Amino acid sequence: MLKYTVILVPEEKGGYSVEVPALPGCYTQGETREEAIYMVKEAIELYLESSKAHSEPIPEETGVESLIVEVKEPVA
Repeated sequence: MLKYTVILVPEEKGGYSVEVPALPGCYTQGETREEAIYMVKEAIELYLESSKAHSEPIPEETGVESLIVEVKEPVA
């Protein structure tokens, strides 16, 4: 079983965009969080199938670290 980090970004007008950092160009979106997760699983599977069909190596997760940092707001 392969595991990949995905980044869900809430969009201003609703829905989510999703990126898979370990798979260059693997992006998708969904109207809800659940749909976005479903869509990204499908996108990853298609990406991996394409890699295999073209005899390209299957990218592996390289230990992406995710964190939130705080910064001061600029003074006007």
